[in-house]
Amino acid sequence: MTAQQYLVAQPLIETERVDLRPLRRSDMGLIEMHASDERVARMTTSIPHPMPPGVTEAFVTRAMAADRVEDVWAMDGTRLDGPELMGLISLERMDRNQSEVGYWVAPAFWNTGLASDAVRALVEANPMDNDTLFASVFQDNPASARVLTNCGFNYIGDAESYSVARGGQVPTWTYLRKLR
Repeated sequence: MTAQQYLVAQPLIETERVDLRPLRRSDMGLIEMHASDERVARMTTSIPHPMPPGVTEAFVTRAMAADRVEDVWAMDGTRLDGPELMGLISLERMDRNQSEVGYWVAPAFWNTGLASDAVRALVEANPMDNDTLFASVFQDNPASARVLTNCGFNYIGDAESYSVARGGQVPTWTYLRKLR
């Protein structure tokens, strides 16, 4: 089965503080501004630092493609007169009706509960009707680990992932959340 065969439209997911909405081309400037921050890039596997030209446009194009394998939502606070883009959260399709959660929050919104709100809302909405969600965080990012445990994820083990920004393997903690 290809990704396109089971692709569904991304829903808008509302929380009390923020809307999780599909990306749009107009998000590129804010995504690039926040993701270019070394503190953000170093806590992800895929964001390079420094950010080369074209990376953000390619990312948004992939996120909007009909045959995408990952759904990406912007954390948008405009409904409550907040910033238009405070971070991103995503679900990457895996086999056996599972997905991997990924997220980053702009530094101005760190330690505000925004990531926990976004992850909790995505878990509750379960837009891909998954049985299981996975997530991993770098071991030097305990704040992200707390987000996952606060949202009902259970630690299942250590691993390593390559970080483009760091240019090497980084120890990770892996988490799982059963939805059924």
